[in-house]
Amino acid sequence: MTVAIVGVGVMGETLLSGLLRGGRRAEDLVIGEKRADRARELTEKYGVRVVSNVAAVEAADTVALVVKPQDMADVLTEIAPALRPGHLVVSLAAGITTAFIETHTPDGVAVVRVMPNTPALVDEGMAAISPGSHCDEEHLAEAESLLSATGRVVRVPESQQDAVTAISGSGPAYLFFVVEAMIEAGVHLGLPRTTATELVVQTALGSAMMLRETGEHPTVLRERVTSPGGTTAAAIRELESHRVRAAFMTAMEAARDRSRELAAQ
Repeated sequence: MTVAIVGVGVMGETLLSGLLRGGRRAEDLVIGEKRADRARELTEKYGVRVVSNVAAVEAADTVALVVKPQDMADVLTEIAPALRPGHLVVSLAAGITTAFIETHTPDGVAVVRVMPNTPALVDEGMAAISPGSHCDEEHLAEAESLLSATGRVVRVPESQQDAVTAISGSGPAYLFFVVEAMIEAGVHLGLPRTTATELVVQTALGSAMMLRETGEHPTVLRERVTSPGGTTAAAIRELESHRVRAAFMTAMEAARDRSRELAAQ
């Protein structure tokens, strides 16, 4: 099965490199790219065919659209004549619904909507996929196969995609924000910045691994660190007094609402 990737910015190239690392053959991938310098770069780096968007779609069974949301309508108008019933279109454009894509493509084209996130750059991404009206189990399985090259995949109803955007799509930024604050606190407490950074980054990584590997609830893991009357309890008390938990809830509601606004536009 040949896969076309249309749009090879950061996320598009992440998908391309992940597929190759995951065992896909370069000859089974074709890239749509208009800029000659970028085309040469991709060919030299990955050994893949780089052609026009239309030629890429014509040569493929599955088309991954990794374009900016504001460019989606123009790209669909360009490639629609090359799409045919049986094609699978996998869209990684935030806020673009399957219904929007289906209205811009021929009848019988299957569409899967994806919300990825940036840890896909290190093969630890989290992608949520939703089927369109012409999508069956085989199409979903193919989309899962594509996205699993750069991390984990979960299926959700499309009505939940705005919430997914707020939680995992934007989620890395929240965690980077917390890590940034902890590093600054370490510096304030007298640690060299390099030491504070190493301490915080490894602590974040190790804690995430504990959550995934043990499968235990975060409350249980937190309570094991929190001795009565101890240092952690004092810190947690301050976080609760500043309503950090409520702030996260409000922030994610704001992200969800903004996702809805963008989709409506």
